[in-house]
Amino acid sequence: MFRLIHISDPHLGPLPEIRRSQLFSKRITGYINWHRNRVRADMPDITKRLLAYLPGLNGDHVAVTGDLINLGLELEIGNAAAWLEELAPPEKATVVLGNHDAYVPGAREKAFAAWQPWVTGDDGNEVDDSDDYPILRHRGDGIALIGCNSARASAPFLATGYFKKGQARRLQKMLESEGAKGNCRIVMIHHPPFPGATSRHKRLIGLKRFMEAVALGGAELILHGHTHFSTLSHIPGANGEVPVVCVPAAYQWPGHSKPPAGVNLFKISRNLNHGSNGNGNGSGWNIVLERHGLKAGAQEGFALISREDL
Repeated sequence: MFRLIHISDPHLGPLPEIRRSQLFSKRITGYINWHRNRVRADMPDITKRLLAYLPGLNGDHVAVTGDLINLGLELEIGNAAAWLEELAPPEKATVVLGNHDAYVPGAREKAFAAWQPWVTGDDGNEVDDSDDYPILRHRGDGIALIGCNSARASAPFLATGYFKKGQARRLQKMLESEGAKGNCRIVMIHHPPFPGATSRHKRLIGLKRFMEAVALGGAELILHGHTHFSTLSHIPGANGEVPVVCVPAAYQWPGHSKPPAGVNLFKISRNLNHGSNGNGNGSGWNIVLERHGLKAGAQEGFALISREDL
């Protein structure tokens, strides 16, 4: 059995000191939002408690679906690299970027450089642009982690993601190839890849391309972040429906308008009968989802919330 941990959207804080010149950009809106809302919570304490909880899950690998930082500041990027070192070594964790990691032009490229060991594929090729995606990492017995990029700097008041034709073609081919080998294909992307997932100004531009790639290539599981909700949806796969799972943001506190911080644990095993498990693969994989979350009491910590077969 392969045990995959999924976390997302830690939005690591607190914000570093910011020069006035750094706010003459889209950052001004994010800076105001931070001080109106997120600064009220002890987010570093929440993410520390989450990190302390993870070893008890006995995970084989950690999938992080973006938004490690907030305003794309260089100091934030460096702090996030140190946080990743604490989370897990690069061979034990895979990261895809979110829109906040690419908040302003140039931030994404700096994040790629600083977090390179966690974002590159098994081929070791350097990742510095969306043209380098998807990336592929093989882990365990037949587990294929496929990272996609939807992060790109957008205009003020927008948090859109982007998925272009080239990445879609490459994703479809990779899914087909890994499916032919009988591997469990787990796709990671920051923005939710299904219709109606979020408001228009936060949507994935190129959603149809992503869905077509999955419909033709097939997949066993899709992980995303961005919405900060605990959700399970489905999109068509080559042989049926593919589960699409989100986890609450890793920084959210009890009493927030969205669910408190969460972590998902997927228990993945081969179906020895080689039958479809109903999640769109038909290649013989069973997936159980455990949702763990921060309890409402301030000092209660994280605990198991639910368990379900996908």
